[in-house]
Order: sequence, then C-alpha cells, then structure tokens
Amino acid sequence: MWLAARRMDRALAGHVLVSSDFRVPALATVDLAGTAVTEVVPRGKHLLTRLSNGLTLHTHFRMDGSWHLYAPGDRWKGPDFQVRAVLATATTVAVGFRLPVVELVPTDQEADVVGHLGPDVLADDFDQAEAVRRLGAVPQRAIGMALLDQRNLAGLGNLYRLEALFLTGVTPWTPVSEVDLDRLVTRSVRLIRANREHPEQSTTGSLRPGEQHWVFERAGRPCRRCGQRVLRADQGEGTYTRVTYWCGHCQQGVTGP
Repeated sequence: MWLAARRMDRALAGHVLVSSDFRVPALATVDLAGTAVTEVVPRGKHLLTRLSNGLTLHTHFRMDGSWHLYAPGDRWKGPDFQVRAVLATATTVAVGFRLPVVELVPTDQEADVVGHLGPDVLADDFDQAEAVRRLGAVPQRAIGMALLDQRNLAGLGNLYRLEALFLTGVTPWTPVSEVDLDRLVTRSVRLIRANREHPEQSTTGSLRPGEQHWVFERAGRPCRRCGQRVLRADQGEGTYTRVTYWCGHCQQGVTGP
C-alpha cells in the first residue's frame, strides 16, 4: 500500500482531473473533472486521495484490490467488469480494480474512516510506545491475532507478522503477556521498512525464488535454521482467519490452535 500510494502521488499530485468514472452505485453520478489531486497518502491498508475541493477519495485494497497507472490510450491490464474507479489527468489514467471500498469523505473528516487505526508502521511519525501499549492492552490475547488487529498497529499484514514472530522466536498463539512487545515491534517495523521501496518482499535478505522468507508459505519444507518441517494452521475466525506458518522448534510458546 505504501508503494502504491507513492506511485499514485507521483503520478497524480498537482494535476487536474480531466475526467472521473466511479462504478459503484453511491458515486455513479459524481464528476470530479476540473478538480486537482493535492496528494495521495497511505494510512495502514487504506489509501487517501485528497482533492482540491475539500474531499478525499477513500479506497481500500483488502485482499486483492489494486490501482494501475496508464498513459492515456493505453490498454488496461484487467477485465473491465472489475473496474471500480477511474481518475484521469492529461498525462495519467489511474484505474482501480476490485476495490471493495470506494467512497468520498470530507478531508477534514477522514478520522471517520481511519481514525480507529493504530500507529502506522510505515509512517515517519510512527509511535512505537503507543503501538506497544495497544498490543499489551489485552494480555491474554494470542500475539498473532493482536498483530493483525489494525487498531493496535496499522499496515503490518500476514507475511510480516509471521516472519517477525519467527525471528523473535515466539509462536503466533503465545499470549501477549508472555512476549517482549518492544522487541517484536522493532523487528516488525525493521522488516517492512526494508522492503517498502520495491515490490519484492524478502525477510531473509535474498531475492532468489524460494529463498525470500523464513516460514511464510513454506509449510512442510525444512526450517532454514533447524531443519525441522515448517508447520501450517489457520488462526482466527471467520473473515479474520489467516493461514499461519511457524517452526515448532525455533519458536517458543503455545504451539497451535
């Protein structure tokens, strides 16, 4: 999301929209032509496209949404029926595919849609002490679920929570009260910031295929440290369920659901 926001900001900020097209019922009649984009900023997994008319276009990727950037006249690399929003300037066409959230909110009321989020791990003003405080507020909660809760710290995601837990030596089911939260948050922030400038997501330092992660998506394969097989299980319930990977030897604590 951070990288997507940076690319969108570079392409759109300071430019006037020549057309817009919203393919969601609530915004079907909205026309932003003549409005300038002032900036595009990330907030956790939310994208805020701020406009000169005092409104913000709020979008969220969830699991598979994305924004693509094209030159005018280029063919879009995605089916038309998946398009939810189009913003066009004289030089760039931004196309939002499979976006589950597309809404316009007053810029001075952005807190209504992102105010619940915890400190953003990629923000320059990331407040680690506040993130640690929020994580520790429910001591009996499993640390793996606490890390996924965007109200504690925003923007981490499944890959980085699992890799950070491995490197910290803690299983995802360990109670929060038994974890060195400051050390874990430091590790999490370091990992995600090391990868924010490029689409490849490596936590091992290697970009070679099959060598990019310690445990993520490595179920049944040997642990890179001890050689035991990496384990896999679901953690959470309903829409909050996430596929979870860990090493039963290298990570200490509660060992599974």
